[in-house]
Amino acid sequence: QVQLVESGGGLVQAGGSLRLSCAASGRTFSSNAMGWFRQAPGKEREFVAAINWSGTYTYYTDSVKGRFAISRDNAKNTVYLQMNSLKPEDTAVYYCAANSRVYYGAISADSGEYDYWGQGTQVTVSS
Repeated sequence: QVQLVESGGGLVQAGGSLRLSCAASGRTFSSNAMGWFRQAPGKEREFVAAINWSGTYTYYTDSVKGRFAISRDNAKNTVYLQMNSLKPEDTAVYYCAANSRVYYGAISADSGEYDYWGQGTQVTVSS
């Protein structure tokens, strides 16, 4: 059974930092792009960041550029999201996703391109 399991969420004050992890099991995604998405209460799920299979290319939504950093360790089958200078508007459930259908392909901000999803981890930023 293929699983993506997120961890590292929690409650933090504005200006603080968190590091999310997404560990894959059941198969390797070392040849596939992976991404992070988030969904705030009452809002649609939105793209946060994506990384290509080798980690050489990354892409961010404008609101997190310069504050968040996505990375991956293919030996550990894990993707990370370092979040710094957190703001209350970053409060959401954060989801990890993998695109298993394209190998060595480009990264995408389109959630429809991702076919494996984690269960999500809550991030709450207090003001």
